[in-house]
Amino acid sequence: MMRILSTAFAALLSTAMPIHAQSFDRSQPVNIDADKVTVDDRNKVHVFEGSVVLTQGTLIIKGDKVVITQDTAGFHNGVATAKGGGLVFFRQKRASDGAWIDGEAERIEYSSQNERAKLFNRAQVRSAGDMVRGQYIEYDVATENYLVTNAPGRSSRGDKTPTERVHVTIQPKGSSKPATTDPR
Repeated sequence: MMRILSTAFAALLSTAMPIHAQSFDRSQPVNIDADKVTVDDRNKVHVFEGSVVLTQGTLIIKGDKVVITQDTAGFHNGVATAKGGGLVFFRQKRASDGAWIDGEAERIEYSSQNERAKLFNRAQVRSAGDMVRGQYIEYDVATENYLVTNAPGRSSRGDKTPTERVHVTIQPKGSSKPATTDPR
């Protein structure tokens, strides 16, 4: 379900889920609208602030702040955040069936070096009625595997025992709409 995130941040990084995103999206221009951009060429840091909207083909990312850095080896890291209890939002169309993938979290990070996307706090990804939700979602682009947990290595109490559980909804095959639990 998380391939979309890798494509999203690859798009972000080119500017300075198992889901296959629209392949033509990667060849489309990246457009970023923000209230403010700060560029530090010496340290290879680009900061976009204020109602940031990134688009590339069918991909849309919305957040309050996006920071893109480049390390000495040339690898890029991107961090999209929200403020005031808000969420970073992304949306993209799957190439395989044309379904939309939507996701959100308080913070989304991507590393081009290890090809991993990480969603932090109130993380959720939805596609074709299926949904996965947890405090932390990590996706490995190379293996197309992901992990969903209450937090990376700790509970909300600070110990190693999870206090919140992850939630997954999987729709029956052939169902195009989310199932309801209300029998009316």
